[in-house]
Amino acid sequence: MPATISKSEFKRRRSALMSLMAADSIAVIPAASVRTRNRDTEYLFRQDSDFYYLTGFNEPDAVLVLAPERAHGEVILFCRERHARSELYDGERLGPERAAQILDVDDGFPVADLDDILPGMLEGRERIYLSLGDHPEFENRLLGWVSGIRARESGGAIPPGELSALKHLLHEQRLTKSAAEIRVMREAAEITCHGHRRAMRAARPGMTESQLEAELVYEFMRRGARTTAYPSIVGGGANGCVLHYVDNAATLRKNDLVLIDAGCEFQSYAADVTRTFPVSGRFGTHQAALYEIVLAANKAAIDACVPGALFMEPHQTALRIMIEGLMDLGLLEGDLEEILETEAYRAFCPHNSSHWLGMDVHDVGDYRVDGASRPLEPGMVLTIEPGIYIPERQETAHLPARFRGIGIRVEDDVLITPQGPEVLTAAAPKELADIETLMAEGLAESP
Repeated sequence: MPATISKSEFKRRRSALMSLMAADSIAVIPAASVRTRNRDTEYLFRQDSDFYYLTGFNEPDAVLVLAPERAHGEVILFCRERHARSELYDGERLGPERAAQILDVDDGFPVADLDDILPGMLEGRERIYLSLGDHPEFENRLLGWVSGIRARESGGAIPPGELSALKHLLHEQRLTKSAAEIRVMREAAEITCHGHRRAMRAARPGMTESQLEAELVYEFMRRGARTTAYPSIVGGGANGCVLHYVDNAATLRKNDLVLIDAGCEFQSYAADVTRTFPVSGRFGTHQAALYEIVLAANKAAIDACVPGALFMEPHQTALRIMIEGLMDLGLLEGDLEEILETEAYRAFCPHNSSHWLGMDVHDVGDYRVDGASRPLEPGMVLTIEPGIYIPERQETAHLPARFRGIGIRVEDDVLITPQGPEVLTAAAPKELADIETLMAEGLAESP
């Protein structure tokens, strides 16, 4: 049975959020809308993460209202009514009548009645919580409702006194994963690892990057993921030096490395994995030298992911190892501390090594608390992704040609546990010998 989030957990999440809300407040959380791709073709619908976290409801154009101490029910869902012709084209809708039973909310109303019903729920509340900046059209609509209440103050109407950002409460709640979330994320990681293994076995000189991408997507969907968590990066040779390369149109060459940064989305949770491997199946000497530096940085950074460690400690650990390795190869010169202070390393190591992971691939939650890097706690999930890039540019023209045009990143998803780090993506090979062995097996099986 695939891992899922239960209806009772969604209910606990709503209760936990309401317990943190100020007295006499109300929270209004809109769902995502369907977006047009071109003309009358729409993008595949993806629910707003905050809305889905609190409801598990995957229809567009809905609104969740949390109204603590409301006499007629604290949890209200506005959603689309059932409509026979629309359902003929787009599939069955839940409808407000079934919302209470299926989603375990207190009340359901047609979203078409929002203008008539929601202003009355806002009136008399001291504070409205909402995701400021995320849904500007809805925010303007809400401000219109508040203005309407203010216009009736002379008649005794009591408008809300304050608008507050919901993220300060909700995003901290989302940052620490529950046992059920961890099970889902383990499954997302497992599916993703299968995809990376398939790509390693399938890679051949002469393939296009998009053909290799197709191997990943096929494996993701074959194993239960509906989509990728983000556009897949498949960069051969110098394309691996472009951090967010997504053209995926070039031909893979025999003596190049290929960098794949790809993860599936499963049950609305993301995996995020990068592996770098030789198109031919065998690392060249100079490729292996750079790869082993990045791999050592990845492993040391993972070891630093312990409860109480500060968020930036894994990155700082990885950075020192990469700088020392680049110095050993003669690609960086100077004193280690001076290189750190002047950030001369950024020519080769331009990005940080971690970000939060969860429903969003760059998940929510502050990285700093009271101005300082926050401590890691059990239940947090983060990526560890050190990288070294030596692009073909004028500023690298003085470096040995054998190193130019190489981009290497090794990325894993790491769960913080009381006992230390758990690498959710350990099944994707990253040891040099393991990669070469897997690729040799793929070559042996090819016709």
